[in-house]
Amino acid sequence: MRRALDAACEAAGTGEVPVGAVIVHRGEVIATAANAPRRLHDPTAHAEMLAIRAAAARLGRDRLEDCDLWVTLEPCAMCAGAIAHARIARLYYAASDAKGGAVEHGPRLFEQPTCHHRPDIYAGIGDGEARDLLRAFFQARR
Repeated sequence: MRRALDAACEAAGTGEVPVGAVIVHRGEVIATAANAPRRLHDPTAHAEMLAIRAAAARLGRDRLEDCDLWVTLEPCAMCAGAIAHARIARLYYAASDAKGGAVEHGPRLFEQPTCHHRPDIYAGIGDGEARDLLRAFFQARR
């Protein structure tokens, strides 16, 4: 989670919402990404999406069933869908997102009968630091 939090700090430094993601394959970090929708002019450039794309390219396959995703914020519906399609084995996330999250909030995507894959989910790891980053980022913009 430390690397994901560092990536979130990098995102904040460039004016992006501070979210970072890391994908681990068999104990090795194979992808690290920070939120970049504004920088890339791409609404799908969430940290999770960028990390999944990088990991899939690195491994040369679309299924990441032997990978873990570490992210600083509860994934949104788009990212949760990508996690399911990529068959990520385990999802670790720091802060919950009552407004935009789709794992324990909102649509609870992985609980839907139409969801074909549900990763093991571990929430709250690094929660305080992730929440503080988000809170400071949005307070500075108000």
